[in-house]
Amino acid sequence: MTDSSYIFLAGASRGVGREIAKCLVQQGLQVKALLRTAAAQAELEAMGISVVFGDALNVEDVERAMLGDSISTVISTIGGLPKDGVRADYLGNKNLMDAAVKAGAQKFILVSSIGSGNSVAAIPPQALATLKDVLVEKEQAENYLAASGLTYTVIRPGGLKSEPATGNGLLTADPRIAGTIHRADVAQLICRCLNSEKANNQVLSAVDREMLYTPTQFEEFSLN
Repeated sequence: MTDSSYIFLAGASRGVGREIAKCLVQQGLQVKALLRTAAAQAELEAMGISVVFGDALNVEDVERAMLGDSISTVISTIGGLPKDGVRADYLGNKNLMDAAVKAGAQKFILVSSIGSGNSVAAIPPQALATLKDVLVEKEQAENYLAASGLTYTVIRPGGLKSEPATGNGLLTADPRIAGTIHRADVAQLICRCLNSEKANNQVLSAVDREMLYTPTQFEEFSLN
């Protein structure tokens, strides 16, 4: 990462994305955030973050926002409720990945979800039934990223809570593991992945060691 390069963050307006923004700023990193509306603009700019407007579902918006500057890493937390019937979980992230390739980004970190891909058996059937549509799109995004040629890290958090970090967040490559984790702890783990070569081209679940759903023996993934 050079002094002139920056982190491109999609999803910084709330949730895990906002916690990542705080963490990146604390590390003294240059951040550019993609926002759809001006609601979070003042807060992010007050943190020293450069804001650019656009919709991840619009290819031209994404390319205009990302191309032209030196990007070290793209981090995306986008997804959730569909806009005009189209979810951003796959298509929005696909657009970000395509633009990241064009921009020559060194790394792409995608925040997905436990229940996606080979972790489908980790969550209860009721949750799976509720989240099925979004998990299908998240899996598509994960697969597209893995095939993109970008160096990548996929982080699949468990159930999310908006409370202060506990410091007990951990990563594991074991797809059987599920649990709860605070958004701030997910952000800390993602910020640690930025400069960890061990995290390259890995798909990892993120949970709090004190909030596992079942006390299963598993191996913690070390970023060091």
